Amino acid sequence: MKQEEALKILEDTGAYQRGHFKLSSGLHSDVYVQCAQLLMHPALAEQICRQVADLWRDEKPEMVVGPAIGGILVAYEVGRALNVPTIFAERQEGVMTLRRGFEPHVTKGLRVLVTEDVLTTGGSAQEVVELLQGLGADVIGAASIIDRTHGNTLKLTVPHRSLITLEAGTYQPDACPLCQEGLPINKPGSRPGI
Repeated sequence: MKQEEALKILEDTGAYQRGHFKLSSGLHSDVYVQCAQLLMHPALAEQICRQVADLWRDEKPEMVVGPAIGGILVAYEVGRALNVPTIFAERQEGVMTLRRGFEPHVTKGLRVLVTEDVLTTGGSAQEVVELLQGLGADVIGAASIIDRTHGNTLKLTVPHRSLITLEAGTYQPDACPLCQEGLPINKPGSRPGI
């Protein structure tokens, strides 16, 4: 699947949105991708996530881990396409942790792929990378449907590959041209308090 085809699916499902948005990272943007709009269509989610999995298949991941909440369904579908166990990390008192009995399944040297829906700064994914590395896992990389990092805001310390590289304006709040125009802001992100 070409990037244009995948982006068309995101547009058709309403996942690709234009306006003035405050992202989970705190940055502002003129584009927002609400992957939940894609993921509510199981057949399309499977199709897109299979393509994400194919980007990493040759690396032979043994487990897929996604950060809650945005990465859970993406991780599940990528893990299903790779036929490997899939778990998720979640915040507990502001710290990314493995709960629900998942921690014992992350063993020393286990080849793990961290999977997200959208990478903006890679902050949540990096928290999961550090959590897994702290448990002795070999984190082979980070996968996502969308990469909107422009290569310069990425906090990841592992290789990353995405199905779609999105060209979108991303601005610090104090330098946002959309704020300067007085456009109302939408805060659709998943992190509370942002």
